[in-house]
Parts: sequence; structure tokens; C-alpha cells
Amino acid sequence: MPYTPDHDHRRPEGASDAIVEGLGRLSEALETIERARGHLYAFHQLTGTADLTLDEVVELLESAGQGELARRISTELLGREVIPGHWTFQIVEEYDDGYYQTFKELEHQARVELLDGRRHVYEAEMRQRRQT
Repeated sequence: MPYTPDHDHRRPEGASDAIVEGLGRLSEALETIERARGHLYAFHQLTGTADLTLDEVVELLESAGQGELARRISTELLGREVIPGHWTFQIVEEYDDGYYQTFKELEHQARVELLDGRRHVYEAEMRQRRQT
């Protein structure tokens, strides 16, 4: 049986091909941003884990008689800002509150204004084309 999009995924009256395709691409870009945000959180967590591991590294090096190297790691690396003035949590917060939030708001606004708030209209039409 051929697929027919339900109301929430059907093109509203007056929405042109260019609008549907453009907002489909905007949705695709947002999905890419969601992935990038996930990588940013992974960066945040991995950096924090590595920094916490340095406590053990310092202890082990000190116990091995490598006090100078342990001291350098402790003073030059442990707790270091990854970007001057910023720990990773601050980078995540600035990304979330700035670029990410603006991206999400504009994508939502475009859908509300041009597609009655409907999501994945382009994809639903693609599914219909590919299954018939």
C-alpha cells in the first residue's frame, strides 16, 4: 500500500517546492548541529576525565621518584583552562546559549511561519515518492 503522509507531515496549502526543500535542508542542518553538540559534550566529558586522571598520574610519578615531572604536570596541566579563561563547561554553556539556541529558534520559527509548524514534510514527501 503506498504511503500517504498524515496531517502533521503533509505540505500545507501554499507551501512551494522551494519552501519545503529549503526547510528540509534547514532541518538536516539542525540534525548536523545536534550531532556537533553531542561531540562537544563528549569533548567536555573526555577532557574532564583526562584531567581527573592526572591526579593519579601525579601521585604515581611522585612515588616513582619523578617529582619534577609530577610538579610540572600538577602546576602546568592539571586544572588548566582549555581556552584562555574557559573550562570546557563554559564552552558548552556558551555554545548552548548562543549558536545552538539561535539555530533551534530560527528553525522552529521558519517551520511555524512557512509550514504551520509541521516537521519533516520534505522527508514525508520523499518517502511517498520512493515508495510509489
